[in-house]
Amino acid sequence: MEVKKQDLDKNEVSLIAFILAFFLPPLGVLIKDGIKTSFFVNIILTLLGWIPGVIHALYVILRK
Repeated sequence: MEVKKQDLDKNEVSLIAFILAFFLPPLGVLIKDGIKTSFFVNIILTLLGWIPGVIHALYVILRK
């Protein structure tokens, strides 16, 4: 079984985004999705409360 370089890079990015989702939820979403609607939704949720921002960030990161 051979591990491809692209698969490894995807896993590394996902791990970094997952860790950042706990500390800076919008940054985790930005790394995973880029500047899209989910990024702005996450900023609003994080401003309303840290926990909703984290939950949304984890949802965005784990859905793909």
